[in-house]
Amino acid sequence: MHSPYGMELSGSCETCPLRGEGFFCNLQKSSLKSFDDIKFTSGYPGGAVLFVEGEGPRGIYVLCRGRVKLTMTSADGKTMILRIVKPGEVLGLHAVVSGKAYQATAETMEPCQVNFVRRDEFLRFLAQNSEASVHAAQQLSGDYQTACDQIRSLGLTHSASEKLARFLLETSAQGQATKQGIRVRLTMTHEEIGQTIGASRETVTRTLSDFREKHLLVRNGSMLVIQNRAALESFAGV
Repeated sequence: MHSPYGMELSGSCETCPLRGEGFFCNLQKSSLKSFDDIKFTSGYPGGAVLFVEGEGPRGIYVLCRGRVKLTMTSADGKTMILRIVKPGEVLGLHAVVSGKAYQATAETMEPCQVNFVRRDEFLRFLAQNSEASVHAAQQLSGDYQTACDQIRSLGLTHSASEKLARFLLETSAQGQATKQGIRVRLTMTHEEIGQTIGASRETVTRTLSDFREKHLLVRNGSMLVIQNRAALESFAGV
């Protein structure tokens, strides 16, 4: 299945080459077949909004490829990035299960493949598939843990350097160990990083420069190398 955004869309979960360790990817074949029957597969360009904070829950979105950011905005227009959703995760799950409005805005950060399922059909699918219900509970539990970690980081972390150090350490968990240090691709802008850790863009830029001067890291475009993890952990207080 072709997409206008430079992607080859996979229309079947059973034969999808993107299958990994995500929400539905590990379901048994019969459950995947049932899910295939109710989903709609679409491709989105970067910057597309899937749903908006405060909007009624139309359904769930399963991210198959790409990245999506979840944001919340205050009355004065200040934006915070709650987290970056990765392939295999479900967006809008809490709203669909609870029947309450979406708690955040979901926006694609790059071309994405997304599967959409209407709320009534998804709830029926969960009722008929105990395995899928367990997976849904596991993701809700994981989302709660992520929220607790973010509250702890924002509320109990005092300095911008500590917040940024924690963010970089968490990001580097998926990095590659090299002779120069831990290598990781970081495509977020300074403004997006600031929205994630609760700091201004200027503060992020200044703190990254300070870390570079202390030889904690090197950044070349989107490629980041953490040269001194121990020193970064010291900044983070871990």
